[in-house]
Amino acid sequence: MSEKNYLSTSDLQGIIRMATDATLGVSNLVQTMHHQILQPSFLPSYPLKELIRGITDISFFSIKTGTKLIGKGLDNLAGQLDLKLKTDICSEQKEIIRSVLNGIVGDYLVKSDNPLSINMHFRHKGNAFVPFCQNSNRVLSNVNGKILLMVHGLCMQDALWEHKGHNHGEALSEELNYTTIYLNYNSGRHISTNGQSLNLLLEQLVDSWPVQIEDFVIISHSMGGLVSRSALHYGSHEEKKWTKQLKKLIFLGTPHHGAPLERVGNYIDHILENIPWTKPFARLGKIRSAGITDLRYSNLLDEDWGSFDRFKRQGDKRKIVPLPEKVDCYSVAASLGMKKTDLTDKLLGDGIVYPDSALGKHKNPVKNIQFKPDNTSLIYDCSHLELLSKASVFQQIKSWLRN
Repeated sequence: MSEKNYLSTSDLQGIIRMATDATLGVSNLVQTMHHQILQPSFLPSYPLKELIRGITDISFFSIKTGTKLIGKGLDNLAGQLDLKLKTDICSEQKEIIRSVLNGIVGDYLVKSDNPLSINMHFRHKGNAFVPFCQNSNRVLSNVNGKILLMVHGLCMQDALWEHKGHNHGEALSEELNYTTIYLNYNSGRHISTNGQSLNLLLEQLVDSWPVQIEDFVIISHSMGGLVSRSALHYGSHEEKKWTKQLKKLIFLGTPHHGAPLERVGNYIDHILENIPWTKPFARLGKIRSAGITDLRYSNLLDEDWGSFDRFKRQGDKRKIVPLPEKVDCYSVAASLGMKKTDLTDKLLGDGIVYPDSALGKHKNPVKNIQFKPDNTSLIYDCSHLELLSKASVFQQIKSWLRN
């Protein structure tokens, strides 16, 4: 078994911290359920109930205190030992699991300083690099002036651009001679937070690129398109050099007006919160990350979420960010239906995103994202993930890049 099949000390510490917090969370949930069953808010209290409640609170206090002490002790012990634990999970599988974890609870991982949190970085040919760092010259050897940046979506990472044996980035590198690099990031953070981080990182990339830049293109899938738009918004306002180098921006299944599944989730939160016996379970829905709740209406800016409770049921409060005037923008939408009139097309879209949202269309004309008619494409009999491998999608991308 190779060293790639080991859990490192930081992996173990991250797992211990998550297990500790999960145990505390379950204890709080059970304690709240006990209170709700024993004393619903609409019934009067009496001494025996208060006595029972006091006894159970002492028990839960002991459980939670013990959990904290044990968790802290194990965390400290793991940090002091140079541990390598064998596992059947290979390196690539670990990174995929880590990416999914970051998408679901990435903001919690950052807040709790958990080593499983992913720091935003670029990758080229499977190797991570940071612009201006010593390793970038080694990783970026034999590159040219045509940059293609691939930005993944929620719970994804660079290796997952390969789908069904095809990778748009690698294929475009071979056929159109692009130097393809990939962005890896914690997709559970707010979209605007990731957008601002990407803005700074792209400026470093352009400043440190080893040869003169002739062409610069970004291809984004799903949430990645929102992160790219956010970065471009902040970069344009700050007059960053990279925004002047960027020539084309291609979106694949990007929910420009939000994803329906998150709006359904928010509605379920609202129902659970307003029924006394199910109210404790509303906490479970609130575990999901800031990145996921941003997808409700596709918040791109800090002000879209900064002054709101992200779990509260409310309408679309975001500021509409127009497409950049000096960058050619293109969008590919997908539908599980075979044609526009199919019921599947109207009910499910691509399984995650509706075609109108991916194409920037909104029932309120003020909120329309104005793509040029020739710069959009709707692919039928295609799921959200199949946008990464469908031959017709690749041919459309290649056609746009050649123009």
